[in-house]
Amino acid sequence: MKKRFRIKKNEDFQEIFRKKKSVANRQFVIYILDKPEQKHFRVGLSVSKKLGNAVTRNRIKRYIREAIKELKEDLYENKDFLVIARHPVSDMDFHEVKKSLLHVMKIAKLIKANREL
Repeated sequence: MKKRFRIKKNEDFQEIFRKKKSVANRQFVIYILDKPEQKHFRVGLSVSKKLGNAVTRNRIKRYIREAIKELKEDLYENKDFLVIARHPVSDMDFHEVKKSLLHVMKIAKLIKANREL
């Protein structure tokens, strides 16, 4: 994922957390912040050490990044969002992660309504 699509700075994470707009399912929590002046979406990832060792956490992050890359044409611009993985994700394969992430993104209204996925 290109640098302009990533959220890395702690103050950016904290700003999104302070707005407290979130949705969740069993596998993911997504925090959303509208940024009207922004021309594209940005995403931040958080995978806790409770989910496993570094290999497991990096695999989860790769799956999430790849799923977002495949869905990027269908995501709304001018939004920042954080994806926080929960425990069941550590036992899932890529297709299950993508399906669950798509589900929670539809709930969060991050996916364009006129798209059929």
